[in-house]
Amino acid sequence: MAKPVMCIVLTQIVLVALFHLCMSSQTKECTSTSSLSPQFYDNSCPKAQAIVQSFVAKAHSNDPRMAASLLRLHFHDCFVNGCDGSLLLDNSGTIESEKRAVTNVDSARGFEVIDDIKSALEDECPQTVSCADILALVARDTTVITGGPSWEVYLGRRDAREASLIASNNNIPVVSSTFETIVTKFNDQGLGLIDLVALLGGHTIGNSRCKSFRKRLYNHSGNSDRDQTLNQNYASMLQQGCPISGDDQNLFALDYMTPNKFDNYYFKNLMTFKGLLSSDEILYTKSRDSMELVKLYGANEELFFEQYAKSMVKMGNISPLTGRNGEIRRICRRVNH
Repeated sequence: MAKPVMCIVLTQIVLVALFHLCMSSQTKECTSTSSLSPQFYDNSCPKAQAIVQSFVAKAHSNDPRMAASLLRLHFHDCFVNGCDGSLLLDNSGTIESEKRAVTNVDSARGFEVIDDIKSALEDECPQTVSCADILALVARDTTVITGGPSWEVYLGRRDAREASLIASNNNIPVVSSTFETIVTKFNDQGLGLIDLVALLGGHTIGNSRCKSFRKRLYNHSGNSDRDQTLNQNYASMLQQGCPISGDDQNLFALDYMTPNKFDNYYFKNLMTFKGLLSSDEILYTKSRDSMELVKLYGANEELFFEQYAKSMVKMGNISPLTGRNGEIRRICRRVNH
C-alpha cells in the first residue's frame, strides 16, 4: 500500500517543480508592466488607494455579492481592446455600450459603486485618477476583502474615448464556450493556460443564473439528458431551484461550499464534478494539462494565490493607454467634452 502513496507524493512534488519552472521561464514581455507603476499617484493623488478601499469595504458590507460583481468588471474591461475603462461607457450618439454585450447585459453590475468612487476621487484630486485604474484597484481590493491574495497594482492607465460592442461579444468567453475556444480567447490577450486556470479561480466567489446552466441539468446533448460530468447529487440539488422552465434569474453560487470566501474550493469542487458552469468544469475534464493545474491549486491554496496575483497583474497590463493616449474621464460613464 505504500507505493501508491509514494506515487501521489512524488506527483505533487513534480507538479510544484514544473509550476515554478514555468513561472521562472516566463518572458519579460509576458510579465512586463510597460510604463505603469504602483507609485503613479503617490504625488498627484496620495489618498487614491485608501479612498478606493473605503468604498469597496462599504459596498461589500452593504451587499456581499458586490465583491464578485466588481471583480468581474475588470476582466470584462481588459478583454476588450485592453484595460481602458471602455466597459463603463454608456450608450450615446457615437458609442455602442459594451454593457449591452451578451456577457454583460442584465448581469454586469456595480457601476454605481464605480461612479461613487470616481466622484470621491474627483473631489480629492480632479481629473487625475483614471476610471481604468479604478477598476484595477477595485479588483485587487474585492479579492482581499473576501479573503484572497493582495498584490501591487500597477497604475497609470488612461481612459478610452470609445467602446466596442462587437469586440465585447467576440472576445469574452461565454458559459457554452468549448475548452479550445476559451484557451484561444485567453491566448489572444497574451494569457497562457496557467493564467487561464488561475484567473478562472476567481469564480470562487460570485453567482450565476439558472438560465446559464439549465441545459446541463435537462438537455445537455439534445437528448433530454444530464451532463455526465456533473455530479448527479449536486445536479438534483440544483434542479430544486432551477426547473426545466421558468425561474431564469434564480441565483446559484459558483462555489457552493464557501460562496463568499476567496479560497481554493473552486478547484476542489471541479475535482468532484461540482463545477456549476460547463465552462468551469471543462478545466478538469477536457485537458490533462489544465486538469493537473486544477489538482495543484486544489491541493495548495498558497500556490493558487501566488499565481492568481501574478496573472491579475499580467491581465491588468493588456494594452493600457498611457502618455497622451486616451483621457482621464471626469465621469466614468461618458467621455469628456
